[in-house]
Amino acid sequence: MQTQRENTAEAADRALRDTTEQPIAEIARFLQDTFSQRVAAHIAGVEDPKQVGRWARSQNTPRFDSECRLRTAYQVFTYIANCENRHIARAWMMGMNPQLEDDSPIQVIADGRFKDVMAAARSFRRGDL
Repeated sequence: MQTQRENTAEAADRALRDTTEQPIAEIARFLQDTFSQRVAAHIAGVEDPKQVGRWARSQNTPRFDSECRLRTAYQVFTYIANCENRHIARAWMMGMNPQLEDDSPIQVIADGRFKDVMAAARSFRRGDL
C-alpha cells in the first residue's frame, strides 16, 4: 500500500510531466474552457481576452511571462485534480485562500507568485487548510 506522501509525489510528478508535454495551445484552450476566456486572459496578464482564443487556435503564441503564468495555472490545477478531482481543483483555484493572504490562487498566479501558490496547493493536499 502506498503512503499519502507517495501519492502526493506521484500527483506532483504527473502534473509536471503533463504540463511539460502539453503544447501551449492545449493549455490555453483548457484554461479557457475551465475558467473562461476572460479569466484565462487575467491569469496570463493580457488585457484582450480574445488573445487567449488566438493562442488556443495556434494562431500565435504568448509572450514568455504569459506562457509561464498559463503553464503554472495548468500545473497547479492538474496537481489538485490528480489529488482530488476537477471540481475541487476548479473551486480551489477560484476561492479565497488564507495561506495566500485571502487571494485566490488564480490571482496569485496572475501576480507572478508561482512558488506561493504551489506551496498552498501542497498544503491543501496535506490537509493543512
